[in-house]
Amino acid sequence: MEIYFDNAATTRPGPEAIAAAREAMERIWGNPSSRHRLGREALALLDDSRRKAAQALGAKPGEIFFTSGGTEADNWALRSGAHLRKKGRVIIGETEHEAVKNPAALLEREGYEVLRLRPDESGAIPLSALEAALSEDTILVSLMMVNNETGAVNPIRELAALTHRRCPRALFHTDAVQAFGKMAFRPGQLGADLVSVSAHKIHGLKGAGALYIREGLRLGPLLLGGGQENEKRSGTEALPAIAAFGAAAETAAKTLREQEERVRLVRAAVLAGMAERVPQATVLSRGGSPYILSISLPGWRAEALLNILDSRGIAVSNSSACRRGRRSEVLTAMGLDPLLVDGALRLSFSGENTVEEAEAFTEALAAALREVRPALR
Repeated sequence: MEIYFDNAATTRPGPEAIAAAREAMERIWGNPSSRHRLGREALALLDDSRRKAAQALGAKPGEIFFTSGGTEADNWALRSGAHLRKKGRVIIGETEHEAVKNPAALLEREGYEVLRLRPDESGAIPLSALEAALSEDTILVSLMMVNNETGAVNPIRELAALTHRRCPRALFHTDAVQAFGKMAFRPGQLGADLVSVSAHKIHGLKGAGALYIREGLRLGPLLLGGGQENEKRSGTEALPAIAAFGAAAETAAKTLREQEERVRLVRAAVLAGMAERVPQATVLSRGGSPYILSISLPGWRAEALLNILDSRGIAVSNSSACRRGRRSEVLTAMGLDPLLVDGALRLSFSGENTVEEAEAFTEALAAALREVRPALR
C-alpha cells in the first residue's frame, strides 16, 4: 500500500484541475492579451478562473491577482507593502514560512525595523505578544493563518483587529496557503488587507497562486513589463496552471466540509493507532488544523525513520518540505527540547486519505522503531 501523508508539501492534482489545464493547453491556448479570437477565448478563461478563485476565497474578482505561487505572493505582500512607506516597523512571527521571513530580513537590511514574535507552547502567536510589539511607526504585520509544520492556527481576526485599532495606517497580511480550501474564511471578515494562497496545496497545479489585495489598496507591482494583472503583475499569464487553480478552488469550496470530516477521521485513527502501537510518541500539535499533525519520537532521528517509511511506500516529512533536512526553526521557536525537535515527523492529510492508511501507517511506524536503535536515550 502506498500512503501519502505529505499533503502540506503538495497535493495530488485533482481530475477537475487536470481537465481544466488540458483544455487550456489543447484548445484555449492563445495569449489573453491578444485581440483575435484565440486571445479573446483565453481572456475569457482567465476571467472565469479569477471569478472561481475569488468566489472560493470570498472576495471580489478585482481583488485577486494571480502569481506563480504562495512564495511570490508572500514576497509581493512583504516588499511592496513595506515599500509604501520609506521606513517603519515590520512585525512577523518566528514561525513564519521562509517566504515571509527572508523578505523581512531583506527589508531589515534596507533599514526597516523588523520584530519577530515568539509563539506560545501551542505554536500560535498570542495577542499579548502583538500588542506589546505594536507602535505608532508600525507599517506592516504579517502573521500566517495556519502553520505549515504544526497546524497551529493564529487568531487572525483578532490579530488584524488589534493591528488596525492600534495602528490604523498599518497593513495586515496573512499567509493562508495552508488554510485556503480547508478552512472557511473571508478576507473582509478577517480584516486582512493582503492574503496569500496557492494552487498546489488544494489539488491544483504547481506554478499558480494568488495575492488578495483589498479593494482600494494601491499596492505597488512586484514585476514590471507588459502590464498584465491590471498592471500589478506583468508577464504572460500561465493559463493552464491558472485554469487548474480556478477549477481546484471551485471544487475545494464545494467540498470543504466533507473533506474536513474525512481528514478528522484519519487524524483520529492515527492518534488512536499511535496510542496503541507507538506509546513513546509525543504529539506536538495541540488543536489547530486537522490537516497537519506533528509528532515526535524523542531519541530517534527523524531522517532514519523517514527513510524506512519511504522504503515501505509511506511519504511523510520531518518538517516543512522547504527546509530540506535542516532543524525546524518552528519547533525550536516553540521552546521544545532538541530531542523532540530532532525526532519530529510531520503528517499532513487530504480528503483522499483513508482510515485504513492511518492504521497501516502506525503499524509501519511501530515496525520501523523496532528496526532502528534510538540515537540518544
